[in-house]
Amino acid sequence: MWNQQFECLPRRELEALQLQRLKKTVELVSRQVPFYQERLTEAGVSAESLESLKDVERLPFTAKSNLRDYYPFGFCAVDVSDIRRIHASSGTRGKPTIAAYTKGDLATWSDISARCLATAGARPGDVLHNSYGYGLFTGGLGIHQGAETLGATVIPASGGRTQQQVMLLKDFRARILCCTPSYALNLALCLDDMKLSPGDLKLEIGIFGAEPWSQECRRQLEERLNIQALDIYGLSEVMGPGVAVECLTTKSGLHIWEDHFLPEIIHPETLAPLPDGEEGELVLTTLTKEGLPLLRYRTGDICSLIAEPCACGRTARRMSRVRGRLDDMLIIRGVNVYPSEIETVLFSAAALAPQYQIVIHRERALDVLTVRAEFAQSTAQTWHRHGSDEHDERRKLTDTITTRLKNQLGLTALVELLPSGTIALSEGKAVRVLDLRLQQDS
Repeated sequence: MWNQQFECLPRRELEALQLQRLKKTVELVSRQVPFYQERLTEAGVSAESLESLKDVERLPFTAKSNLRDYYPFGFCAVDVSDIRRIHASSGTRGKPTIAAYTKGDLATWSDISARCLATAGARPGDVLHNSYGYGLFTGGLGIHQGAETLGATVIPASGGRTQQQVMLLKDFRARILCCTPSYALNLALCLDDMKLSPGDLKLEIGIFGAEPWSQECRRQLEERLNIQALDIYGLSEVMGPGVAVECLTTKSGLHIWEDHFLPEIIHPETLAPLPDGEEGELVLTTLTKEGLPLLRYRTGDICSLIAEPCACGRTARRMSRVRGRLDDMLIIRGVNVYPSEIETVLFSAAALAPQYQIVIHRERALDVLTVRAEFAQSTAQTWHRHGSDEHDERRKLTDTITTRLKNQLGLTALVELLPSGTIALSEGKAVRVLDLRLQQDS
C-alpha cells in the first residue's frame, strides 16, 4: 500500500477525520467564496452547526453550470496569486470549467495519484507509458506527477502517433499503460497492423479511465493486450484522476479516497439521498482542497456505493463502475439508453471489431437509433475459409446483434455492419454518439 495509515483507517476514525475536514472546508468557503456565502446563509448552515456527517445533506449542491456562471475565478477560495496551476475542461458546451491548484493541492494530488497507481499494482521502478492527454486536460499531468511521486519512470506519450506509441511500448518495455479504454483498443488494433503480438510487449497492467467502459470492453482489453485492466476515476472539477481506483486484488468496485472526498449517492431528479447499494448520481464534497474546494458537487455519473469491506484490507467505501453519465444518457422513444449498454452487446460478438458509433435522428417525428459497427479484420477471411456465403453470414450476424440489442435496451435499433477501418479510431476520449436530432429541430 502507498499510505497504509489512511488507506486502512478504522471506519470510526475515518469518519471523525472526515467531519473535522468537512467543517474546515465549510469554514473556508463561507469566508472566501461568494456562491457558498449566499447559499450557506440561506440554508442557515455554518461549520459550527455540523454535528455529524449526516449534516452534509444540509449543505447546498454545486452544479457544473454554477462553475460556468462564476468563470473564471469566482469559486477560488484563495487569492489568484496563490494558484500554482490551472486546468480546464474543453468548453465544448459553453464556457469551460476550471480546476485551480495551490502548491498544497498539487502535493495532495500527486500523493493520491500515487496511491491510485500503487493500488492498481504499479511499483517504484516500473516504466509507465502515459497516453492520457497533456495540457489543460487533467489526465496526463495528474497521472504523470503521481507516477513520479511513486518512483516510476514515465513515458509522457500523450495521445496520437499511435504507431510510434506501439514502438515506444516495445522498446522501453513499459509494464504499466495509462490511457482511455478506447485508445487502448486503438493501440491493440495498431499492434495487429504492425504484425506484433502482446508477447512482444512487457505490459502487465492497464489503468484506464476518463470515459465509461463496460465489462466486455475490459475482457477485450485483457485478451488483446494480455494485461490486467483496471478502472480509475476522477473529474477535473473535483481534482482530476485520483479520486478512486480499482484494486488489483479484487477489481470489484473503485476505492474512493474518503479522507479527501466525501461521497454521496442521490436520486438525480428528486435529489433525495440514496442508501449504499442503490444506484443514482454520485455527489462529491472535497475535504482537503485549498484552491477550489467544492460542496456536494453533482458529478453527473451514475453508480452506487459499496460499504462491504474489500479483501485488499482498505476501509474506504467503493463506488461501482460508472454505468453512464446523465448528460450521455439518450432518451429514445421514451426509453433511457446508455452507450455502455450498447457497447456490452457489440463487444460480446467475436466477429466484430471494437469500433462502433451510435447515430440518432428523426423520421416523421419518430426517433431512429442506428448502431454502426465494424467487422473484425479476420471475420471475412474466416467465412471464406469455411466456404460460407458472406452475404448470408452478414445477414445472420446483423439479425443476431439486432435481437441482442432489443433484449438489452427494450427497443429496436437499426444495425449497420461495416468493413474494418470505416469508423475513425480514437486518439483520446472516444466520440461514440452522433445525435442529429438537435440539428433537425433547429
